[in-house]
Amino acid sequence: MRRILLRLASATTFLLLLAGCAVGPNYRRPSAPVAPAWKEQAPWRAADPKDAIPKGTWWTIFGDDELNQYMAQALKASQTIEIARDQLQQARASVRISQSGLYPQASVGASVLRSRTSGNRPTATSAGSVTSTDFLIPFNASWEADVFGGVRRSIESSQALYQSSAAALENVRLVVTSELAADYFNLRELDTEIAVVDSAVDYQQKALQLVQHRHDGGVASGLDVAQQETQLNSTRTQATLLRLQRSQFEHAMAALIGLPASTFSVPVKPLAVPPPAFPLGLPSDILERRPDVAQAERQMASANAQIGVARSAYFPSFSITGTGGFETRAISTLINAPSAFWALGANVAETVLSGGRRKAQVDFATSAYGASVAGYKQSVLNAFQEVEDGISGLNVLAQAAQTQDLAVDAAQRALKIANDRYVGGLVTYLDVVTAEQTLLDNQRLAAQLHGQRLVTSVSLIKALGGGWDSASLQAVHVDSNWKQIIEP
Repeated sequence: MRRILLRLASATTFLLLLAGCAVGPNYRRPSAPVAPAWKEQAPWRAADPKDAIPKGTWWTIFGDDELNQYMAQALKASQTIEIARDQLQQARASVRISQSGLYPQASVGASVLRSRTSGNRPTATSAGSVTSTDFLIPFNASWEADVFGGVRRSIESSQALYQSSAAALENVRLVVTSELAADYFNLRELDTEIAVVDSAVDYQQKALQLVQHRHDGGVASGLDVAQQETQLNSTRTQATLLRLQRSQFEHAMAALIGLPASTFSVPVKPLAVPPPAFPLGLPSDILERRPDVAQAERQMASANAQIGVARSAYFPSFSITGTGGFETRAISTLINAPSAFWALGANVAETVLSGGRRKAQVDFATSAYGASVAGYKQSVLNAFQEVEDGISGLNVLAQAAQTQDLAVDAAQRALKIANDRYVGGLVTYLDVVTAEQTLLDNQRLAAQLHGQRLVTSVSLIKALGGGWDSASLQAVHVDSNWKQIIEP
């Protein structure tokens, strides 16, 4: 017995020494195309973007307390974020499932069997039947040594997918909060635009009264009155349609926050938040600051580990099994030495023929890794595109806002001149109506540009990763005791 145990211990030690290797390629992150600098810099300055965009709460850079409250509600109650949280926990459980392959598996049972044999059976040695009872408590244990690293590569793959899910959760949070911020600023822009149109309605209502008085006095024609009525009702229609758009953004915000649209309302408040100014880092920062890029990179690492899992099928498997327990015909003698039984053994198995299955599995895993590399590189290219779009968009919108302010000033002067000339009898009332419409159009465009600048700022912050950094993924793992180290 002692000799058998010594030999079994020696075999186990040998298997543990062999288990230091793992087949398959070790992961190295492939290079991605990175430009040395952004194409458009002004009016931005080069700096570390993490110094300017608050980590985790990037929206506070706008300094809007009401927006901050809506963000807190969305992070707490958004069902989209809740889905991503559950998917993260699912990935965590997958890591634990993979880790279980490193440890022995054991089972225990209990059974009792009452049986009666036939007295006329062909193998009977004596006449008559036999009735017996069998009490059995078996213990079974087995352990398959991970000699060639198939299980370890599977754990590596699951761990990378878990980190990918953590990055996915951060990306969902970024998408939800950026959509909420964009909807909020679009709604506030509409509040500003509605205020402009309502002000125009008030002005045009007074203008209609003036023209009506002039018509009653025989100074103005019925055409002047009709033109002003047309202008007034058209402006009222614009205000009604703008309120419809506002309600749609309000409903979208309710869905993001996790509330029924019928129970959620945003008080009217014209847009007063200026576009934030923040520095930009180098293009290479995007590789670390975008959660979707980090997600693609972790998926690539997982696919690389799956190549090792597939290659491990080419090598033999080593396992140790043990069986023991107690068996007796009388329950009173179940737990004693004579009733005990045991067996120990080792097994080596190798697949000789698989019909090309193992090679196909390696080819499948290799192709999946190649696709993940291409997906990672494409996600990097998309990230660069979105940042460049945001930079150029803010530059163009800033210039457009400046010239539009000048246009509004000119339109106001033109309306005053047209009114003075009409009262003086130098022009027809059509010139006044045209000047009113021109001023309203330019005031609405100025409000729209302000809102677009804020929405584009949100898009740029989202494109830069929203203050997130992939270094946080290094602490997202499950240790050998199956405890989560950090909850993202």
